[in-house]
Amino acid sequence: MPIFPSKMAQAAEMILQVSTHFSGHSPLVVCDSWFGNNGLWRPLSAAAPSIHLLSRLRSSTVLYAKPPDAARTAKGRPRKYGDRCGSVTELAASLRERAQRYTVQLYGKAREIRAYDQVFLLKTLRCPVRVVWVFRKTQWVAFFTTDLTLSVTQIIEYYGARWKIEAGFKEIKQEIGSARSQNRTADAVSNHLHFCLLATTLTWIYADRIKADPKRRHLVKGRTSFAFSDVRKLITDEALPLRPFSGTLAPSQSTPT
Repeated sequence: MPIFPSKMAQAAEMILQVSTHFSGHSPLVVCDSWFGNNGLWRPLSAAAPSIHLLSRLRSSTVLYAKPPDAARTAKGRPRKYGDRCGSVTELAASLRERAQRYTVQLYGKAREIRAYDQVFLLKTLRCPVRVVWVFRKTQWVAFFTTDLTLSVTQIIEYYGARWKIEAGFKEIKQEIGSARSQNRTADAVSNHLHFCLLATTLTWIYADRIKADPKRRHLVKGRTSFAFSDVRKLITDEALPLRPFSGTLAPSQSTPT
């Protein structure tokens, strides 16, 4: 059986391959909390220091302050981290009252939110990060990024746009059929996935060039835009128009006479 690299190693390799096409820029990798750790950050920062990470913090993660200036000039080895500030959950409770109001564009609408941001040191990544808490009525969520130049609204909007990636996974797995592959060899698995990605790309290129938007097959309250399945059905209808079946089949050339 072939030994495939881990998900983290595959992700790092693909990101670095893409980043080579954006020399002179600082790519921002937006990922969920499963990838937002040193397993992905270490190979990325080592191979391409200009790459930055934006992810969601786990509630148990501990944050630290920057070391005081006096610690840098004292004798002996300088401190890398300052005092322990607390876990993400502990800080959320104490910082809620200091949150400010922002207007962000999320899911096609302008929304009013309350958020608080501050720069901390994160031991898991061994670097400073900007942490943003977004407070709801009774809940909260915390994001972080290694790009300290990003604003609060940018951090929230960039992570909110990540949901479109999850929708893309659903399209590739369910609509196109990448999850239904029964291939067993490494080349066959890769080829199947590449063809699925190609089919998905062609579908969206077709959707971008049609004059009129297709009608939604399944109506959703508050949504007017079409879905991926609507475009796929439109292509199917154009490529395979319904025709009456005559009831007879042409004889196969391999059929003995």
